[in-house]
Amino acid sequence: MTAAVVDAPPAGPRATAPANAGDPRWVRPALVALLATTALLYLWDLGASGYGNSFYAAAAQAGSHSWKAFFFGSFDSSSFITVDKTPASLWVMDISARVFGVNAWSILVPQALEGVAAVWLLYLTVRRRFGPAAGLIAGAVMATTPVAVLMFRYDNPDALLVLLLVGSAYAMVRGLEAGRTRWLLLAGSLVGLGFLAKMLQAVLVLPGFALVYLYAAPVPMRRRVRQVLAGGLATVVSAGWWVAAVALTPAADRPYVGGSQHNSIVELTLGYNGFGRLTGNETGSVGGRPGGGGQWGPTGLGRMFNGEFGGQVSWLLPAALVFLVALLYLSRRVPRTNGQRAQVLLWGSWLLVTGLTFSFAAGIIHPYYSVALAPAVGALVGIGAVSLWRHRTSVRARVPLALAVAVTSWWSAHLLGRTPSWHPELRGLVLGLGLLAALAIAVGPSLWRRTGAAVAGTALVASLAGPAAYAVDTTTTPHTGAIPSAGPAGQGTGFPGRPGGFSRLGPGQPPGRQPGGLGGLLDTATPSADLVAALRQHASSYRWVAAAVGANSAAGVQLATGEPVMAIGGFNGSDPTPTLAQFQALVRAGEVHYFLASGGPGGGPGGGPGGPGASGTSRAITAWVQSTFPSTSIGGVTVYDLTANVQAQR
Repeated sequence: MTAAVVDAPPAGPRATAPANAGDPRWVRPALVALLATTALLYLWDLGASGYGNSFYAAAAQAGSHSWKAFFFGSFDSSSFITVDKTPASLWVMDISARVFGVNAWSILVPQALEGVAAVWLLYLTVRRRFGPAAGLIAGAVMATTPVAVLMFRYDNPDALLVLLLVGSAYAMVRGLEAGRTRWLLLAGSLVGLGFLAKMLQAVLVLPGFALVYLYAAPVPMRRRVRQVLAGGLATVVSAGWWVAAVALTPAADRPYVGGSQHNSIVELTLGYNGFGRLTGNETGSVGGRPGGGGQWGPTGLGRMFNGEFGGQVSWLLPAALVFLVALLYLSRRVPRTNGQRAQVLLWGSWLLVTGLTFSFAAGIIHPYYSVALAPAVGALVGIGAVSLWRHRTSVRARVPLALAVAVTSWWSAHLLGRTPSWHPELRGLVLGLGLLAALAIAVGPSLWRRTGAAVAGTALVASLAGPAAYAVDTTTTPHTGAIPSAGPAGQGTGFPGRPGGFSRLGPGQPPGRQPGGLGGLLDTATPSADLVAALRQHASSYRWVAAAVGANSAAGVQLATGEPVMAIGGFNGSDPTPTLAQFQALVRAGEVHYFLASGGPGGGPGGGPGGPGASGTSRAITAWVQSTFPSTSIGGVTVYDLTANVQAQR
């Protein structure tokens, strides 16, 4: 039964034919319906979430006002400090904000369009070898994965990262068809651009891509090696030019590299956003959840299925693994260069390497990172379902297909059971339909010879109903904060000690916290009108209208005023910048107007000078300001006028 993989008709008369060659009439309307539904999921009431992650929204605002801030990915338009990521995703939002103004839609719509484009590219990639039906199922699975709906409606870097990686997979599939170097160069370049979106996470697909090409490309081994090396060089060049530009720019002429402890882009790449995510050794981190083998929750093979990650991405993950094993077994005797098995290997390597990395990472990890698994899950489900269904008369295809449907329906029911009060009727419906369809598939042709379409439709409904329901809930629920989560509340997701994180807003609750504060470590707030008016007064006379410890304390103020706010200590307040002496010099020069105290007593987020995530530098600055300058309260925020008491400043 090795033909289960190799006999599926290619996209059109030949695998290299135009995308619409030989398609049945239903294909184009089905594709339009898929993309239109995806766009509806990702764009519906998008403005309800406000700016989403205000940290990145504030940086996009800065980039729309200053080309220097644009290039470096600065948090503020005066370029004091960068965000703690590379800036490619900000560039897209910056340009949108320059054209359409700074507002929720100009910030978030680019993410939604990136999601629609990613679904379309996934369809094109899968259909080249497995036909339009497989491509449509792959696209539908990805589009309705709850975490994909969340992140393609949000302004974190993950949306652009996923789009670029799917584009790279498409280029790899094209390269595997004819062994042409230009496709390897394109694939490597897109991964490099993915690095500029979210650093080393982008390169997780590279080992699998390289090994699959070295094994399966239809050219001699010497040429394969040269092509893979050329693709790797393209990755280095497309990512390294910006890293080199930052590293070679004198520190006095650029913003501080946020997230690093020594103002180094290399340190940020390899440490805080690199190997530190694997080992847990992340200087500047705010810490994670204790227990279980990692500060950020239990590590191990079950992590993608637990209460943090399960409802985000794992609905069809068991089916994808079943299909991967079955397809590789059934194609074990095909020629080395078989393009269909090569694509299965490509998606399988993506799923396994990325999934295992997330599962065992001991450093900072959040459930929404799992959106990177959605394309591989979708592709393997689409390929496996269509390939095995075409050979359903054979028991070797029928059994894994029935197993995948049964396991998916059972797991979906289990995930739905984690929120027992949320549409409880759906749990029994999914389980019943799924087991019924699995039984019909397993029994054999005698039962469903005339009802094959009904059986297939029932299996698809049972498999997609759970994630689709979570997807709709995600679409209709506003989200905000640094750690969003998809699906209904109560799944156990969120930042340590705060279930649900800062993701979901209640009925009628506006995006961001209620006016009158600055927010905290992982969320922001909308400042009062009185505070905004005070900061805007004579704003042009100052380089920064205010300073606050931590970027989220500064973000809401910066977005509301449209003026640069200094985020002391960067995102966490833990970066050692500026030093007390540097801040004192800026104050003496009249470059900072106000200091804003946030959180509890003491002025820092969470209490105490600088709060729990602050560095010693941030705490020293807070203590100096409190002991030196007069304070007043404006709109519920303690404000220190740094232009008062000039003699004390000197």
